Amino acid sequence: MKNRSARFIYFALFLGFAGMLAVSCSGKKESGGTDEATGGNLPVFTLQEESTYDFGKAKEGEIVEKSFAFKNTGDSPLVIGNISASCGCTTPEWPKEPIAPGTESNIMVRFNTTGKPGPQNKTVTITANTEPSVIELHIKGIVEGK
Repeated sequence: MKNRSARFIYFALFLGFAGMLAVSCSGKKESGGTDEATGGNLPVFTLQEESTYDFGKAKEGEIVEKSFAFKNTGDSPLVIGNISASCGCTTPEWPKEPIAPGTESNIMVRFNTTGKPGPQNKTVTITANTEPSVIELHIKGIVEGK
């Protein structure tokens, strides 16, 4: 009987600590809703054109290139933390230095069509210090087989 009571007490204590932990980690922000690092003035990633580029048709083996122009229309420097592509056949190049407010720059995307016949839709995902923090670019078209 003692063993059963001890288990019950340990279980009750465990639930109590778990409950306190859940309440203390609720994720509420006390800062009033502004971004502390920039004083509330986030950079703004503004594309100068459409986010989807349709290259039409390309022959298998060609490299399709597209330079996406963008501008920081916010009030603080824009930093691109990372860019990833949905496929190893797609490689992005981006500025590693902060983009000052009012400044334009480019993201170059190259798609290697080798071994990719048929309809294609590639996604490039940009992570930056903007709101929203994730922006997507797309390259699509048809690769004609050899």
